Amino acid sequence: MPSKSASAKPSPLSKPDFEALSDFRYQLRRFLRFSEDAARDEGVTVQQYLLMLHIRGCAGKDWASIGELAERLQAKQHGVVALVNRCEAAGLVKRKLNTEDRRVVQVHLLAKGERCLNRLAMLHRTELESLRGTFRVARITAFNDDEAERD
Repeated sequence: MPSKSASAKPSPLSKPDFEALSDFRYQLRRFLRFSEDAARDEGVTVQQYLLMLHIRGCAGKDWASIGELAERLQAKQHGVVALVNRCEAAGLVKRKLNTEDRRVVQVHLLAKGERCLNRLAMLHRTELESLRGTFRVARITAFNDDEAERD
C-alpha cells in the first residue's frame, strides 16, 4: 500500500525554497569552477583529477577497477578506458591485470599521479573549508509539510 506522502500532491515551492535551491546551485557551481581552474593550472583535466581521486579513494585497496571508476565517474566503461589511456600516456596511472581474476583490470596511481593528486586534493580541501557555512540548507516547504504530518 502506497504511503500517504507518496500519493499526496506535493506542496508548491515557496520563494525562499527557490532562493535556497538557487543559492545551493550557485555555490556548487562556484566550487566546480574552482576545481576546473585548479586542475587546468596543474596541467590535467577535471576528469583526470577525478579519476586519480577515485583510485586513491577506493575503499580498502590502492587501486580501482575500470567498472568501479565508471560507477564513480557516472560514465560508460569505454569512456573510462579512453580516460585511463590518456592518463597512462601522461604518466599518471598504470594498468595491471588482477592476479585473482584476469578479467579485472586494476588501475594504479604512479608517483607523478600521486604528486599531482596530493597538490589538487589539498587545494580542494582548503576551498571546501573556506566554503563552510556558505551553503544554506534548503528547507523545502513540501518536505516540511511531510515532517509536520509525522509529528
